Amino acid sequence: MLNNLKTQAPDKILQLMQKFKDDPRPGKIDLGVGVYKTALGVTPIMRAVKAAEKQLWEQETTKSYVGLVGDPAYSDAMIGLLLGGAIERNLVAAAATPGGTGAVRQAFEMIRLANPDARIFVSDPTWPNHLSILKYLGMEIVNYRYFDGETKGVDFAGMMEDLATAKAGDIVLLHGCCHNPTGANLNLTQWQDVIDLMNKIGMMPMIDIAYQGFGEGLEEDAAATRLVASSVPECLIAASCSKNFGIYRERTGLLIAISQDAKTQVLSQGTLAFLNRQNYSFPPDHGARLVTMILNDDALRADWAAELEEVRLSMLSLREDLASELQRLTGSDRFGFLAQHRGMFSRLGTSADMVERLRAEHGIYMVGDSRMNIAGLNKDTIPILAKAIVDTGI
Repeated sequence: MLNNLKTQAPDKILQLMQKFKDDPRPGKIDLGVGVYKTALGVTPIMRAVKAAEKQLWEQETTKSYVGLVGDPAYSDAMIGLLLGGAIERNLVAAAATPGGTGAVRQAFEMIRLANPDARIFVSDPTWPNHLSILKYLGMEIVNYRYFDGETKGVDFAGMMEDLATAKAGDIVLLHGCCHNPTGANLNLTQWQDVIDLMNKIGMMPMIDIAYQGFGEGLEEDAAATRLVASSVPECLIAASCSKNFGIYRERTGLLIAISQDAKTQVLSQGTLAFLNRQNYSFPPDHGARLVTMILNDDALRADWAAELEEVRLSMLSLREDLASELQRLTGSDRFGFLAQHRGMFSRLGTSADMVERLRAEHGIYMVGDSRMNIAGLNKDTIPILAKAIVDTGI
């Protein structure tokens, strides 16, 4: 039977990681994998996480299962971080998931249960796993324009024109902040226009927020999600703790469903428990417990927020330095968009051939669509990258 299986297309980012590992050149630069790194190329364990783990080691008395939707204290803490009181708690259902990817998958499953005919409007481009999961589930995908190849910003007119073709019951998938892969984001005025259009048509938003705190700050990065959640009848939110808590391997995520009334919230909460049971039963707890401890302890939370702000400012500095070096080399500000983008990623907006030349000729690795991880740079590699971009003719 197993010989009937079809060979699956390999993950392009994982392929890129392997190519980088196999490259013997000493000056190679990895801008592909979506993981935060320090200037030394290390993904650190945050101070507050280390402190919480020590406390947990001393205090934990059991490794028994938690509930199907995880520890309620984790949901409460994350709902507070994400929504900040914008929604009455009795309207919010939530379930812990294995990472943000688990939250995204469960959200799509929930949509399919509620409305099998729903079309999912997805930004062009988006995180590739969005498309991969949707295709695997057999759900209809409709792309909407998002990235302007000329300005390297948001093609807002195109986005609104495409979303206007939706019908009631369709879903629009939105990135809460730090758009992956482009780094280009809507402003709050544009967010309000999207909300007004969704409400007019009867669409439901699904927000994927994986980088809260990496863009403009913890509160600022949550502003759009809170605005949407408080302005529409129903909403799904898939959140990840991998980046802003640095706990990638602990697989810590949360799916939130916001309902119109308390009765529907009970139905949504039961559905989240059902979906978890069908997929992995009980979600992982270690990372979720650390997040709960940090968010509920004033000292740990303050230290975590301070270190997260250091990470954010470090990436912003790298962006500004790269844009400045490119301006110096080219005599123009055509790469100024790099300083305007936010989060770990920016999209250069060049061809796959140019990206391949960067790899082959300069040992610089980025995803084929020209998405690069800004956190993969440091003060020493910025001039190398800038010169390679200019020499390649991008």
